[in-house]
Amino acid sequence: MTELRFAVRVKPGARRTLVGGRRPGARGDALVVAVAAPAVEGRANDSVVRALAEAFDVRPRDVRIISGARGRDKVVEIGRVPEGAATRLDDLLAR
Repeated sequence: MTELRFAVRVKPGARRTLVGGRRPGARGDALVVAVAAPAVEGRANDSVVRALAEAFDVRPRDVRIISGARGRDKVVEIGRVPEGAATRLDDLLAR
């Protein structure tokens, strides 16, 4: 697998950064990512990228927001997917 795309629902301004949980949506289930950064000047997006990079054990530059950069619902792509990333995504959704 060379890339992994999935939906994300962002909760900016949270008390702390957390990755995990499922939010049903029109495009299927989205992974919930809560970030402490506010949704101002791209700070929340930067925090989302860093949080997902840590959760999937990849470099932040391997995580891209494909669509939804200005909203809470996003599509994210992880390039250079490590082995077991799909299983890790399932685990995070199950939290």
